[in-house]
Amino acid sequence: MVCQAQKPAGVSPLHGCPEGTIFVSQDTNNRHAQFHRVQDAVLSLPETGSATILVAEGEYQEVVNVTRKGPLTLLGQLPLDALLTIDHPFADPSKTPFNQNLVKIWNNQFVHTGMDDAQSAVLLVAPSFNASLIGAGPTGAPLQPLFGNVDFKAYNIDFENRAANFSISQALVTDISYANASFYGCSFASFQDTWYTGRNGSTYVVDSIIYGQTDYVFGFGTAWFQNVILANRACGGGLVAWKGTNLTDAPGNRYGAYISDSTIVRSPDANTTTVTADKCFLGRPWNDLATTVFLRTSMDDSIRPEGWTPFDSARPVIMNTTFYAEFDSTGPGGNTSARIALEHILTAEQAKNFTIDKVFLEHPKWIDSTYLF
Repeated sequence: MVCQAQKPAGVSPLHGCPEGTIFVSQDTNNRHAQFHRVQDAVLSLPETGSATILVAEGEYQEVVNVTRKGPLTLLGQLPLDALLTIDHPFADPSKTPFNQNLVKIWNNQFVHTGMDDAQSAVLLVAPSFNASLIGAGPTGAPLQPLFGNVDFKAYNIDFENRAANFSISQALVTDISYANASFYGCSFASFQDTWYTGRNGSTYVVDSIIYGQTDYVFGFGTAWFQNVILANRACGGGLVAWKGTNLTDAPGNRYGAYISDSTIVRSPDANTTTVTADKCFLGRPWNDLATTVFLRTSMDDSIRPEGWTPFDSARPVIMNTTFYAEFDSTGPGGNTSARIALEHILTAEQAKNFTIDKVFLEHPKWIDSTYLF
């Protein structure tokens, strides 16, 4: 998208952007900038109608909170040469560190006693405070009778929670609840609870990186990860911790985490001792109806042979109502011969039941179908 490119001197950064695009820049001398903080631009928008925000290169320490229902797109500005060479710049796992975007949105909140996990998030897309709450235990926060953003998109932005390290508590990056959201060429970095797709949330992530240590992909909704890198900074809990539901509030919904055509690696900034000595579990069930499926994913030797583990000593057994599955895993950690007996090793025919359209029960109109991975 030409709108993302940095323009030559004298050319408006909004040249080539959709009509009405809002430009955010930290440079207070930039005469084109309408706002200097992303959240201020978001708050300026009406509740309905499509909107686009172009964010100039820089580091923005803030929380972005999107409650509006109308479609919203955040574009991270890119060098012009990046747009001339490839359609969507993506991290190269052979490089250390991974490639990074020019736009970084970050904060450093972490969970203190009495706080809900959601209150530490850097990016929230949820219709209300109560809808953003995660809650505790296997059932989580109470169900809310509302829905928020129908089509949130972000391109080429790094979202980071910089409070986190391997010894601190939960420090979220995203909380997408009661909303539809998709991400393209982004990264998400924390240690514990990096990514959260909440109740009645639907998310799609492509060509992106998620860094973490403990349960760093967790949720309650439906999440599809396509061509992502899951970067293990250390090992704790599992990579994925999901909740299921009894479906009384959404009959037929296929809540779960689905990771397709992706890569699991030891992060370049990993706690080497922890990752090497202990190794990581693919996941653990946040409740007994959890679903997690890995499709055609390459796994390095940071993954444990058994793959999956019970949640904790209070729930020492993975129940048969939990659905864990893999298809065509590769790499040292992708050897499924020693996986737990409960896991489903899918055949090619069975794997056909796990596609974007079948998981979301439709072809989602909120996913950018023009973006090719």
